[in-house]
Amino acid sequence: MKDKTLNLKKGQRIAFISVIISFCLAIMKGGVGFLFNSQVLIADAVHSTADLMTHTASGFGLWIAARGKTQKFPYGLYRAETFGCMFVGFFILMAGIELFREGIEKLFHLEAVSIFPVFPIGVSIISSVAGFIIAKMESKVGHDIGSQSLIASSKEAYLDVYTSLAVLLGILLAYFRIRYAEGSIIILLSLLLIKIGVENIWRALLVLLDANLDPELQSEIEEKINGINGVKGVGNVKIRQSGPFKMIQCIISTRPSLSLYKAHGVADKVEKMIAENYEQIESIFIHVEPNKEKKLRVIIPIKENQGLESIVHGHFARAPHYLVLELNGPERAEVIGCYDNDFLNAREHIGVKTSRQVIEYNVDLLFTASIGEISYHILKSNMIDVYQAKASRSVKETLLGYHDNRLKLLSEPSHLIETSIYPTTLTLGMNKQASIWENLSAKVKPPVKGRLISK
Repeated sequence: MKDKTLNLKKGQRIAFISVIISFCLAIMKGGVGFLFNSQVLIADAVHSTADLMTHTASGFGLWIAARGKTQKFPYGLYRAETFGCMFVGFFILMAGIELFREGIEKLFHLEAVSIFPVFPIGVSIISSVAGFIIAKMESKVGHDIGSQSLIASSKEAYLDVYTSLAVLLGILLAYFRIRYAEGSIIILLSLLLIKIGVENIWRALLVLLDANLDPELQSEIEEKINGINGVKGVGNVKIRQSGPFKMIQCIISTRPSLSLYKAHGVADKVEKMIAENYEQIESIFIHVEPNKEKKLRVIIPIKENQGLESIVHGHFARAPHYLVLELNGPERAEVIGCYDNDFLNAREHIGVKTSRQVIEYNVDLLFTASIGEISYHILKSNMIDVYQAKASRSVKETLLGYHDNRLKLLSEPSHLIETSIYPTTLTLGMNKQASIWENLSAKVKPPVKGRLISK
């Protein structure tokens, strides 16, 4: 939160620097225009005064927003910056209308100039350079901190550069008594100014009305949430713009069997993912609900693929194949596919590698006759419940046992490392293997899915 407040103060500082520069330009243009009877320069001075007001509104909005959260304003005052953006748009619109009126007058009125306008030309050049510097500063800082009012001001400042150049051209054209060209250029620039003003007013209104201004970000966040282990669905992702920041609210669903502690852990994963990937998001609210769908995805280690008649293998990591099914109530079981155990002949890390492969299949349940300590903890940490099946029973019989509540939900592995029935897993030593499973979920990416044998 401290960094966000510092960003707002940085934007506020740039806005007030722009205020000082615009004030000096308005005084200089007005004074030189009055002394040398240059109506187009006086009109540009009015335009610079409008710039001064827009920068002031932007800086004031950022100043209020930077005050942070209080007991009275628990969500912060970030929307003060949005009001600033609205006033910026309003002043840009007024400046555009005034410039349009001046352009119309210049179409039909051309005053004679007796001496070459050195000072008005010099002022216009200085104004163009100063406008470019202001635009670059505001655009960079505005995009860095996500300030819509600064970005709006920078767009107007860029146009001010072209306006000053148009004024310079108008001064020269007036000196050479060329009709219509000066007024036409000013009218064109005024229309662009009016367009930007209307767009910024409209955007500020949408923000204040909580419109969804970033559907692509919404879809991107939903896709990433669905990829998190333990999330069985996501809906109602809502994004609110509050000044330069965004606020996220969403509902995720998890398995009903998850404990409150584990469901909270899934929500923490979602919140951490959003916070790490999107700096512009200031607050995140995650609501967790049990998954209302009855569909569950199950994986079973088998000896040979014979569909529902396949025989359950005696050990999880040493099975030659894995059958993946989707359960939809006690009467329906659909075979999704059968996969090879790509690590059957591996000399070490067999439990680790097969567990990573199973995680990639996005399953909810594992039915197995026996499972080692490391494999068990890896799967449990990835929200996969492990049930103890009986070896040499068919998959069909195993499913019936699950629906009749005759399968035991394991709260610990069926055997520990010391008593492993496959001694090759001990080659690395107990301490090294223990460290493997502790860091696996956070540091190791799952491999490519195993080869699909059949459906």
